[in-house]
Amino acid sequence: MLNAVRRVLHSHLRWNIIALSLLTIFAVIALNFIFVTNANMKTTIETVEYKGWKNNLKLSNGTVELIITLEVGPRVIRYGYVGGANVFKEFDGQIGKSGEKEWMIRGGHRLWHAPEEIKRTYELDNSPVKWERLSESGVRAIQDVEPNTGIRKEMEVTLDGEGTGVRITHRLRNTNLWEVELAPWALTVMAQGGTEIIPLPEKIAHPGSLEPGEKPDYRGFAPNQTMIVWPFTDLADPRWRWGARYITLRQDVNAKKPTKLGLAHKLGWIGYLNGGVMFVKVIEYQEGRNYTDGGSNFETFANKDFLEVESLGPLARIAPGEVVEHVERWWLLKDVGNDTSEAAIDANIRVRVEALIR
Repeated sequence: MLNAVRRVLHSHLRWNIIALSLLTIFAVIALNFIFVTNANMKTTIETVEYKGWKNNLKLSNGTVELIITLEVGPRVIRYGYVGGANVFKEFDGQIGKSGEKEWMIRGGHRLWHAPEEIKRTYELDNSPVKWERLSESGVRAIQDVEPNTGIRKEMEVTLDGEGTGVRITHRLRNTNLWEVELAPWALTVMAQGGTEIIPLPEKIAHPGSLEPGEKPDYRGFAPNQTMIVWPFTDLADPRWRWGARYITLRQDVNAKKPTKLGLAHKLGWIGYLNGGVMFVKVIEYQEGRNYTDGGSNFETFANKDFLEVESLGPLARIAPGEVVEHVERWWLLKDVGNDTSEAAIDANIRVRVEALIR
């Protein structure tokens, strides 16, 4: 009897050992799978064709991808989720072409220098650009020196290893023998049909018009925001909504006239919501610095074809051989409701944006 019990116990022990061994093997396989999956999420950089252009850089981390043109530019012509729509506008008749004798908007994201002037600003960028690999996740696109200005444009693009984050460093280099005054100006051309969301500074009650029991805040005597309006902008245009906490601007394919606004924008971010996907641009405002266009570090322009989300660095005097830099950060958010009422922005959008940029 005792021997039979021992045989049963030995049998159970043997099966337990086998089961434990199988679980260990399974765990190792699972960990290796997770490791390989995470490794595959790292950013890849490759040269690809894109809509008629033979040479373009594609940066992808498996979640989002960017396309940077090499036959014209520098331009980031595409940013979007892998397999998803481009959040940027593309002008189909200009995509895939090069060598034109006039300036072409094309779409996507570009670098200019401000203030706007017809000869300097609209220098042609229809020729090939050089590029360098900076790291496993970043590249630099370099334009030839502009013949009319002596300025060379450079754009460094780095994609996070996971998620949707992008860092864009814009650089203007003065190759002249004399000093040049300018400001870097980064313009992102958004696809049709969306709504731009611009957060506003806090509202402060006028110290002489308080509710019962409300304590005076004497900051209410001083202005806390600067708005710059262009001569063709109609403030009664229904594309604009002037809220207490946000300004919103709709891109309307039926718009008859363009509209433009500039701000000394100190809240750090602007969004563009289109079809459930939100593009987030993060910029800075440097206190005490001089900005062009009456003090704008942020500007937006809209017409029937697109809406531009623009940021500017401070006006600077650049010595021969020196450079000025301007940085933006980008993110995408998906599954965002299309309600852009102030309550909906507070509840569904702002909390997600602030979690990203914190």
